[in-house]
Formats: sequence, structure tokens, C-alpha cells
Amino acid sequence: MRTTLRRTLTAAGVATAVAAALTAGPGTAAARPAPPTAPAAPGAPAGVGDPAALVEVEIPGPEHGAVAGSGHVSVPAAGRDRPTARLSAAEDRVDGTVTKLIDTGPTADRLDVVVIGDGYTAADMPRFRTDAREKWAEVAAVEPYTTYQGLFNVWTVDAVSRDSGVSGDPDRATVRDTALGAYFWCGDIERLLCVDQDKVDAYAALAPDADLVLVLADSAKYGGAGYNEPNADIGYDGIATASAGNAKSGQVAIHETGHSLGRLADEYFYPGTPGYERYTGKEPGDPNTSTLDAARMAERRAKWYRWLGEESPDGGTVGAYEGGGYYVSGLYRPTDNSLMRVLDRPFNLPGVEAMIAGFYRHAAPATALTPAGGTLTLRADAAARIAVPRLTGADGHQLTVRWFLDGRELRHLAGRTEVRVAQLGLRPYDFRSHKLSVTVVDRTSSVRDPAVAETLRTAFDWRVRR
Repeated sequence: MRTTLRRTLTAAGVATAVAAALTAGPGTAAARPAPPTAPAAPGAPAGVGDPAALVEVEIPGPEHGAVAGSGHVSVPAAGRDRPTARLSAAEDRVDGTVTKLIDTGPTADRLDVVVIGDGYTAADMPRFRTDAREKWAEVAAVEPYTTYQGLFNVWTVDAVSRDSGVSGDPDRATVRDTALGAYFWCGDIERLLCVDQDKVDAYAALAPDADLVLVLADSAKYGGAGYNEPNADIGYDGIATASAGNAKSGQVAIHETGHSLGRLADEYFYPGTPGYERYTGKEPGDPNTSTLDAARMAERRAKWYRWLGEESPDGGTVGAYEGGGYYVSGLYRPTDNSLMRVLDRPFNLPGVEAMIAGFYRHAAPATALTPAGGTLTLRADAAARIAVPRLTGADGHQLTVRWFLDGRELRHLAGRTEVRVAQLGLRPYDFRSHKLSVTVVDRTSSVRDPAVAETLRTAFDWRVRR
């Protein structure tokens, strides 16, 4: 979770938030420059007009191809900048309704996903919530989301449109009056599904927290987009757009979360594109691209060297495969065909590790149900209680819970989420104050970087006495 924005965020505040997002580039922008638009979409605008009004988005790969993306292009942050339609009194009562679709714990300790629909009328809202649940199920079917579902809350925000469906479906001449202004043919690219980012932000701010935003268009047409600029004011790492009725669009959305949550680079590249034959820049900051081949990576103990030679879930072994970050040569990727290069494939091992690190930037391994730092007494029959999310991976791995009294481990209490003062064995005439503490650690084998592993833990303590 990031800092929660008040539900009363004003339109002016949202506009300020968007302006801040547009001026703050992604952390790896220098390492992965936007590729030329010609191979992906001839004629697409790239920085035309007022730069302050543009935002960079990722273009999904062609519908009938395997490649995950087709590079980036600058588009208007305000989309087509159409005025917001006037709603009837009945529609207005529905508009902005927030529903907690999946509840796994308090917002402060969870990664909160906000799903907003576009092209859904007030009468369509039950279908929107069904679409949101089904699209989240698609995401949760991909590791490491599958294992870590217990770290996520999912919210829906009702954005009432006057028309069902979105502009550009079925053809570019189709214009619909929708809440978020979603439209295909963004930048003359049929599959690029853009939105009015100010309007998306205004609805996202209505949720108690927004760490990741997913916009579902009421459409079965293939398309999507990745808005991967983090918004520090509202708190999200990025916005992914997808068609609710198109399964491949869901894969595009998952790929986009690899950028926003995992901070992963694209692993695809552009054969035959001038300027992208060979990378000659400095070492990228992304965890999944490198100028180092496998031998030099192992020698320098750099990047994903800890995974070299391991079997990866996307097929083959982890090594250094030339081509990535849009360049045909000069940059290496960990595996041949992970989800950051090809749709309908898993994340590779370094990608899984990066995604888990992203999950724990927002979520915590445990919640103190008994406020930490307080004093618990035997006479009051007090107890220290915590909540620990259950992991749902195929290997059965769970978080490790250990209790300590004055620094001495109470091994017989391992794994418990409630410990009563009466269980601590305090001596009858011992009226001193003691320190009871608990540590909760995720010792997953999917994380090998000690710096990442250090973020997969939390601890609480209380004073206890007779």
C-alpha cells in the first residue's frame, strides 16, 4: 500500500497528480528508450504537440502474433478529451460506487488492485463486476500471482457510461459516450486502447487505496495499453487497459504488470529496425536485461547470476540470450521466451523474483491484530494476535512464524497466530516487564537475492507482565 488518498480528492487534485506522473519518468527509462514507432504502427504520433499533455504507453503485440508488445508511443494523456456526459439522478447514484470484490486483509498490509470499467451503463454494472472477477481470475492463474493471491485486495469502482461499449469498436468510425473515454485506434493503432487518464485517476482515487489500476473496456475486441508511469499522489504503480471479453487482452494486462510491479524490461527486440541493431549504452537498471553474457555475469556476480543454469518455468534454462530491451544485439535476456517477450508464457525465474519483490513493496507478510507496542497482562488473560496471509502455491510453502520472549525463541509456539500471556510460563513472583516478539518471514525458494529476501519479513513486539 502507498499513502491513501482521501475519498474527497478534488478534480484539481487529480489533475495535479497526473501532471506529477507525466514529469516523473519510469526508473528504467534511460535503459530502455522508446523504440521507433514505424515497425509497430506507421504514422503513430511520438511526441507530437504539447509534451506536457502526452504520456508514454506500451503498444500490445499484434493479435495473431506471439510477441508481447510493439514498443512505446506517446499519446494524449486526456485521450480524445471529450467532455464528461451528464448523468441522470439515478445514474449518478450508482456512479462512483466502490465494492470490495476480494478481501484478504487490511488495506495497509495488502496490495490493492482497483478495477474500473468503461462502456458499462448503470444497468450493466452487475456484468461489469462479473467481468472484473473473471479478469482477475485470469491474472491469478499466472505465477507468482497464483501463490500470492492472499496478498491482494481487489476493488471495483463503478464508472457509469451513457453508452455500452467503447469507441473504435467495431470500427474506427464508432464513437460512444463513456465515463473514461476509452477508445481503440489510439495513435492510428487499432489494438491500442487508450483512456482519459485524468478521469481514470478520479475514479481510482475513490477506492481506499490504489496500488495497481486495471481498466476493463466493455468489448470483445483485442487490445490494451500499458501506462507504466507511477503516480505517487494516488499511489499506483501503473494502469493497464484491457478488453473484458478478450482472453488475449488479459495476457497483455499481465505483461504490463511486469513493468509496473516487477519493474521488468521488455525482452522482445526489433530485427531490421535502424538504430536498434546493437545496444552500446551502459548497463541497464532493469533486473532482466544486461550487457553481460553468462560467463561475465557469473564472474562479476551480477544481475541474475544466482539463477544461471536453473530450469525456468517458461521453458529451457536460465542463461544469457542475446536480444532484448528492443535491441537485436548488445543486450541479453534471462530466457528465450518469457512473458516479457511472448504472450501466454510464464514469467521466467528472475521475473518471478522481481514480481514477488514488487508484491512486497505494497503488501506485508503479517498484520498485528493486537496493536504492537502495547502491554499485555496475565490477569487480563491478554493475548498477542496476528494475521498471516495463506499462500496458495502448488508446493505448499507457507510463511514462517516464530515467537520470542526476551530474545529467546519459544519453539513450541512456532506457526501460531495467537499467543496468550498465560502460555509464556512467567514465574509466580516475577513482576518484571518482558518483551514478547514475533517475526514472520517468507522463505520462498523463488527469491535468491538477499536484498529482496530482506523485504519479505516483518516483526512486532509487545511488553508482557503478570
